[in-house]
Amino acid sequence: MKYSFIKNGITSFVLLAAVFLSSCSMASSRIASDEGKVSTDSEGEAKTGSASTDFVSSAVDFNHELDQYKPKKDRYNFYFTYKTVHPWWDAVALGMEDAQRQYLERGITITYEYMAPDVASAEDQKKRLFAAKAGDFDVIGVDVADDAIISPILDEMVDSGIKVMTFSSSDAASGCKRIAYVGNTHNYEDGKDLTEALCKKLGYKGKVAILVGSVGAPCHEDRAKGAKATIAEYPDMEIVATEYDMDSVDLAYDLTMKILNDYPNLDGIICCNMSNPVGAARAITERGSNTVIVGMDHDQEALHYLKDGTIYCLGVQDCYSIGFDTIQTAVKIADGNKPGVLFQEKTDEATTVIYQDDASIMLDILYGDD
Repeated sequence: MKYSFIKNGITSFVLLAAVFLSSCSMASSRIASDEGKVSTDSEGEAKTGSASTDFVSSAVDFNHELDQYKPKKDRYNFYFTYKTVHPWWDAVALGMEDAQRQYLERGITITYEYMAPDVASAEDQKKRLFAAKAGDFDVIGVDVADDAIISPILDEMVDSGIKVMTFSSSDAASGCKRIAYVGNTHNYEDGKDLTEALCKKLGYKGKVAILVGSVGAPCHEDRAKGAKATIAEYPDMEIVATEYDMDSVDLAYDLTMKILNDYPNLDGIICCNMSNPVGAARAITERGSNTVIVGMDHDQEALHYLKDGTIYCLGVQDCYSIGFDTIQTAVKIADGNKPGVLFQEKTDEATTVIYQDDASIMLDILYGDD
């Protein structure tokens, strides 16, 4: 579909964004810590990654303005495809829409298709890319479903003269010919940061499970690798199960139930996408388990589980900035520019780790719900 959009029930998020534009503070790219600030969790333990209201508020930065670059055309048409229909990408799309609106105010019309399957699939993404090749698009953008499968296709597209970028949470494989990437460049580090928080909470002792997400998705796989590397640092920590939930809350719930059946005294679960903290928390709550959950992102239900202590911490990505910067970068690529002065080959977006004391602030910022 062509976007000038709002979809999938996120109107409250949009309204809050509009109100918050005038008051939210700017955030530099940072991962899991606010230098010089320390707060405590519900048990009084010192913890980094959480601090003042301003710090938590800046995790998602709605305050964006186009830079002074003057586009060469007055009309652009883009194609973007991502892993799966999900609220995470709806949040990315909000940033895209804001950039689109600002360009229109300058007399420049941006149209784009923003398409994804209902279930993550590299094969589906291949078909969409082959179809997009035949379209009249200035730039094709891809949130890579599986870097091993998709990267060679992107290389072929670039070789044929198509302008290709990657965006969102998953870049292509190293060495891919795509022109630029806008999104999370530190998924491995995010996995390490969350797992380090879990290990500290458990006293560096215990059995843990990992819910990865989609098979082959670079962001999910890299977070899992970071988690495994961190666990390997502590001899009294053990990974007893690693499962793929394919970005499905229901499957994450089922897999967590299965893991709890196999390991009733499971100490922790590391969740590598936005869906699996919700599925894991539902299962943990139903079982009355004390298993500690760490995970990713800003799902409303997950934030409520963070607020009540079921989830220990969440790594919140700045989806809004990803969307805004993707459109702005796509315009420059469409004009024939290469990475360098005008835009980076990799535009890094922030992840902020938040804790129980931060949940109400984030719920209010994103959903008007505390």
